[in-house]
Amino acid sequence: MIVNFNKCELVKHKSANHHGFTLMELMIVVAIIGILAAIAYPSYQQYVIKSKRTDMMSEMHNIASQIESRKLAQGTYSNALTTGLGGDFPKQGNALYAITFTPNPLTSEWVITATPKANTQMVTDGTLSLNYQNNKCRGSVCGTDNKWND
Repeated sequence: MIVNFNKCELVKHKSANHHGFTLMELMIVVAIIGILAAIAYPSYQQYVIKSKRTDMMSEMHNIASQIESRKLAQGTYSNALTTGLGGDFPKQGNALYAITFTPNPLTSEWVITATPKANTQMVTDGTLSLNYQNNKCRGSVCGTDNKWND
C-alpha cells in the first residue's frame, strides 16, 4: 500500500500545474497598453476638436439660412434682425463659441463669426467665419471647400 500511496502522490503533483502570469508578463502588457494609449489619446483629442468645429460650422450654415429667410420675409437685410441667432454655442452644456454678426445692422455682405470661448479646448483652434458668399475661414485659412477643417 505504501507504493500505491507514493504513486498517487506522484500523480497528484503532476496534475497540479500552476496557471497564471508572471509579474514580468503583466508589466509587458501594461507597457504595451501605455504605448498604445499614448499614441491614441492625442489622435482622439484632435478628432473631438475637429468634430466640434464641424458642428459649429454646421450651425453657422443654419444661421445663414435663417438670415436669408428673414431677409426674404422682411424685404431687406437691415430689417432681418439677428435676435435669437447669436450668443453662445452650443446652447446646452458648456459654451465653446460666441457667435457675432458684422456689420450690425446687417447688409447684403454679412459675416457670421464664431470666436472660441476662453478656457475651453477650442481656444487654440482659431476663429471661424462664414460670409454671404459661403466662404468659410478658420484663422487665416479660407475657402469654399473643406480646407478650413484640416
